[in-house]
Amino acid sequence: MKLQDSVIAITGGGQGLGRAMAEYLAAKGAKLALIDLMPEKLEEAAAACKAAGGEAKSYVCNVAKEDEVEKTFETIVSDFGQLNGLINNAGILRDGLMVKAKDGEITKRMELSQWQAVIDVNLTGVFLCGREAATQMIKNGDQGAIINIASISRAGNMGQSNYSAAKAGVSALVPVWAKELARYGIRCMGIAPGFIETEMTASMKPEALEKMTAGIPLKRMGKPEEIASAAAFIFENDYMSGRMIEVDGALRL
Repeated sequence: MKLQDSVIAITGGGQGLGRAMAEYLAAKGAKLALIDLMPEKLEEAAAACKAAGGEAKSYVCNVAKEDEVEKTFETIVSDFGQLNGLINNAGILRDGLMVKAKDGEITKRMELSQWQAVIDVNLTGVFLCGREAATQMIKNGDQGAIINIASISRAGNMGQSNYSAAKAGVSALVPVWAKELARYGIRCMGIAPGFIETEMTASMKPEALEKMTAGIPLKRMGKPEEIASAAAFIFENDYMSGRMIEVDGALRL
């Protein structure tokens, strides 16, 4: 599809990868519906998209709440008159070992609340937003694509039982939705980023960053715009569907 004048919703669009993808697509003439929980971040991102040459509106929404998601996507179509794409990007971290012990004594376990919070946002949120985007696109007769942002952790990463399980689930939804939605002219693809330069990695200790980077064959972290360009490529290639694209500098967990 052509990005010029296409309407694309991005969850987690107020900062990090979400904002980077929004600005990149705005520069190509897309109209962005930015979804996030933080109003100030949303307004900043919307202003940046407009400065890049695109149109943008912001929507405060908790992607884990069904009623909020339904209302948000209805409002997006009402505001823009159409919906051509969704990037399921919103996510949180609540890392920790499943069980930690010392000298045979259990010292710490991953709490159910840590597990559930990540599953609610990173997996259930993807399902809800994907369902509502598809619902609105079908009702409105709009064709396009849904992109699920997974992670290299989908293969399993120590200390991330919750995150790895959620991202594996997000990846599994890609071929399912691609097959189910093809009849409506809706494609589904996934992107699994490796370690990317974001606010999160910038807050890490230098020695930890150095060790992490040393394990990447390309010897550097990815840049947000490299994920954004992959998303644009997917939107513009109408024969891509049902597959994951790994953007990780050849790193495999």
